[in-house]
Amino acid sequence: MNEQPARKTFFGGCPHDCPDTCAMIYEVEDGRLVEVRGNKEHPMTRGGLCVKLKDYHDHHYNPDRVLYPLRRVGPKGSRQFARISWDEAIAEITARWKDIIAKYGSQAIMPYSYLGNEGLVQGLTAGDAFFNRLGSTVNEKTFCASGSSTAWLLTVGPTGGVDPESFVHSRYIVIWACNSISTNLHHWPFVLEAQKRGAKIVVIDSYRSRTAKAADWHIMPKPGTDGALAMGIIAAMIENGYVDREWVDKCTVGYPELAARAAEFTPDYVERVTGVPAADVARFAREFATTQPSVIRMGVALERHAGGGQTIRAVCAIPALAGSWRHVGGGLLQMPLWEFPVDWARVSRPDFIRPGTRVVNNLQLGRALVGDMQLDPLIMGLYIYNTNPVSQAPETNKIVRGLSREDLFFVTAEHFVTDTAAYADIVLPATMAGEHDDMMFSWGHFYLTINEKAIEPCGEAKSNAQIFRLFAAAMGFDDTQFKMSDMELAEHYVQWAAPQMAGIDMEYFRRHGYFHLAVGTPDDRLPHAEGKFPTPSGKVEFLVKDAKNFVAPPFRMMYEAMQSGEDVDPLPGYVPPRESAASNPELAKRYPLNVISPKSHGFLNSCYANEPHKIRGQGEQFVLMSPTDAAARGVREGDPVRVFNDRGDFEGLARVTDDVRDGVIVATLGYWRSLNRSDGSVNSISSAEFCGLGRAPTFSDNLVQVVRVN
Repeated sequence: MNEQPARKTFFGGCPHDCPDTCAMIYEVEDGRLVEVRGNKEHPMTRGGLCVKLKDYHDHHYNPDRVLYPLRRVGPKGSRQFARISWDEAIAEITARWKDIIAKYGSQAIMPYSYLGNEGLVQGLTAGDAFFNRLGSTVNEKTFCASGSSTAWLLTVGPTGGVDPESFVHSRYIVIWACNSISTNLHHWPFVLEAQKRGAKIVVIDSYRSRTAKAADWHIMPKPGTDGALAMGIIAAMIENGYVDREWVDKCTVGYPELAARAAEFTPDYVERVTGVPAADVARFAREFATTQPSVIRMGVALERHAGGGQTIRAVCAIPALAGSWRHVGGGLLQMPLWEFPVDWARVSRPDFIRPGTRVVNNLQLGRALVGDMQLDPLIMGLYIYNTNPVSQAPETNKIVRGLSREDLFFVTAEHFVTDTAAYADIVLPATMAGEHDDMMFSWGHFYLTINEKAIEPCGEAKSNAQIFRLFAAAMGFDDTQFKMSDMELAEHYVQWAAPQMAGIDMEYFRRHGYFHLAVGTPDDRLPHAEGKFPTPSGKVEFLVKDAKNFVAPPFRMMYEAMQSGEDVDPLPGYVPPRESAASNPELAKRYPLNVISPKSHGFLNSCYANEPHKIRGQGEQFVLMSPTDAAARGVREGDPVRVFNDRGDFEGLARVTDDVRDGVIVATLGYWRSLNRSDGSVNSISSAEFCGLGRAPTFSDNLVQVVRVN
């Protein structure tokens, strides 16, 4: 009888850009990763994995994976590469960088990264220390939640807010601009448990998402008008006496001024702007204030238009007016990451940044590469990791033009030859999560999670941190940080003496895999029953005087000198979309439809959008249209359609449905343009303009036209 080989298990943490940060178990047999499953002991994620991760072990062995360093041998974009050694790759890259520095200066080199990996060691900021030491242009990373975070910090300060597990105690749950079932799946069981206990579930979203369909009540404002809706709710609360004046007088600043501004938002005005009936606004105000504990879970989609920051400030005011913070499970949930004791200065080393170093925002990569920003010197060297901007960034046609420049030396670390990597001069093979050590913080719950290296990397893949150690050695940087192993870096970045860590050490993580920060349990967390907000006043600040616009850490990673001088409105309010019939009627004549581009159910941003079985599950790129808009264009269910504006276009299959209102279409993002019906994707039509706070993106502030493809 043959003896079965023993399996070894390791703790893992999902690396993806998702609030759930699932605790996982890696199972290894004879050095091969044979299963990745959810950790059933984890109180939040409870052993479940989403459709993206259910076969994550096989993902490591995808036959299309980049396993060796590659050098381009054909035209840019042709995907023609030849294998080279790591020694050749490092030598060529650093020699080219030294040449660029000698000719143009170090700021002619720019890194570009985001949350393709969410770890402290391998993630968003893995290369900051190296590139700051190099003297490169600083990449400002405001792809997601920077507007939301800026507004949050202005209003309530760096508090984690309500524990998502505390929602079981809530009686009135509002999910605002978040499709939980597709993008925050492991929070949904806590919402359902509250519903079983009698809670009412309200979803506010500009289309009928999976989550909206599962709610007790769906409120559907026009895209970009949530700020007017929030101010209308505030006005109704004040007008009808639903304000908890005792708590407001004790725990807030600026109530009289807020009340005066809210009075401008009459029921007729709010209904006309938002499309939400005035009676529904009044009903929501009454129910939210009188059904306690009431809570709002805000999604990052709230920031994705010109007035996003102001919208979030207004939404933050609603639970404060209702006194919801008095109760366990009452208040607000944005991103608990503010509670995590991470020394971001150690991670990113802003002390390495030379005075006067320029900043280029990642939303405007295309503009920077093609010369629209008048940079001097122009970016001549680009290093991209943990992101696929040709799919995910706005104005992607400009990005493609920029990456096609023959004088641009472009290097990327990747798992696959993505639509971005296709233009690289050198592609470096990067590890997947089962092949490296890391520590995972979360923007959706209060658990810090270890990710242990379970197997040796496939082929010659190396972790981001290891790649930067090789670069540092080749450039002659001998700083201690560039000599630490991946796990040593993880230990170096966590502030172990912080009270949130309750005296535990790394050995605890090796035994248990995760730790709930010592910030109260889900059954007793009540951070602001008596106020005590981490703001200058210690109160909710409806009124903020003399504030300047800034990008909230950790997104700007403590770069204090990078604040802009733009004045911030002292009060919350409503800022209309830039692209709408009301604000830009001439543009709307040519492009009368507003497009919303939420995340796909079957992809994780652009991850897995190259895998045939994931594409089959998600379906081909689709475009949701109302029956009225479809009929006006001669479009029927399943017809191929072209969506376009002056910035670009893409194609998809029409789905005619009342899940969207007239004048609005929905097309989910993540699809690779090289695998789409045409050489385009949703972000081909997206603007790279910023929202009003935090230089956040405006993905939901874009007008388009749709025509049937014959």
